[in-house]
Amino acid sequence: MGFQDFLRKRVVTSHIEECIDSIPKPVGSFGYDPWGYEVDGIKTAMGAFKPIYDKYFRVTAYGLENIPKTGPVLIICNHGGQIPFDGGLVAYALATNSHAPRAPRGMIERVFPTLPFIGNLVNKAGSVIGDPVNCAKMLDNDEAVIVFPEGARGAGKPFSKRYQLQRFGNGFMHLAITKNTPIIPVGIAGCEESMPSAGNFSYLAKKLGVPYVPIMFPVPLPTKVILRFGELMSFSGEIHNEKEVEGKVEQVKDVIRDLIDEGLAEKKGWFQ
Repeated sequence: MGFQDFLRKRVVTSHIEECIDSIPKPVGSFGYDPWGYEVDGIKTAMGAFKPIYDKYFRVTAYGLENIPKTGPVLIICNHGGQIPFDGGLVAYALATNSHAPRAPRGMIERVFPTLPFIGNLVNKAGSVIGDPVNCAKMLDNDEAVIVFPEGARGAGKPFSKRYQLQRFGNGFMHLAITKNTPIIPVGIAGCEESMPSAGNFSYLAKKLGVPYVPIMFPVPLPTKVILRFGELMSFSGEIHNEKEVEGKVEQVKDVIRDLIDEGLAEKKGWFQ
C-alpha cells in the first residue's frame, strides 16, 4: 500500500467521497486528466485539509451558491498569509460545495511542484503552474480555475500592509474576455493574521530561488477565516488597449475589497 492509499483510508470521509464522486470530471483510462488531476488524489487532499478548514481556521463560507454548476469560471481572490493556506481553503470550499461541487484547479507558483510530496499531492488535487497557456486550456475544458492575481506580491507582503490589495496582473481579465468566461470575486478575511510577517529575507530568497522568505513566527496561528464568494461578473467585447483592461481589473478589485471589508466587519478579533 502506497502512502497516498494509507492516508486516503484514514482521512477521506463519506461526505468528501460523495462530493468528489458527484463532480462530472472525466479522466483518462489511467485515472488522470491531462494536467495530472486524479480523483483519489483530490479526495486525499481534501480529506487531509478538512480538519484545517473545519477545526483550525474554523472557516465560514458565504455565497457558494453563486458558483456556476458547470462551465468555465475564474475564481479571483485576494492573497495573503505568507504560506498559501488561502488557496487550500478556497479549493476545499469549492470541492465540498453543497450547492454544486466543482473540481478546484488552482494556479500555483512554479516552486510548488518541486517540493517533495506536497508538489505531487497538489498536482493530483488539481493545481498546475500558473501560466496563461495552462489557464486558457483549462477554461476551454470548462474548469473552475482559482487565480490569485496579486501572486507573491500579495502572499509575501508584511503585516503592516495587511488587506491592502497589491497590484493585480491583467492576465485573468484577458482570459475572461477572450474566453467569454465569468468571474466570481472572492474576499478572504483572516489569513493575513495567521502568519504576520515583519519583512522578507530578500537575499536568502534570491539564493534559494523562491519568491520570498518571510520574517515571521514559524507556525500558523489558528485565526478565524471568512470566505465571501461574490456574485458573477461578466466582461465581454473587444480589447482595444491595456488601459481599458486595467479599468476592468479595477472593477474586480473594488468588489473584492468590499467583500474583504464585509468579512472583517463580521470578525470579532483574530480568533473569532
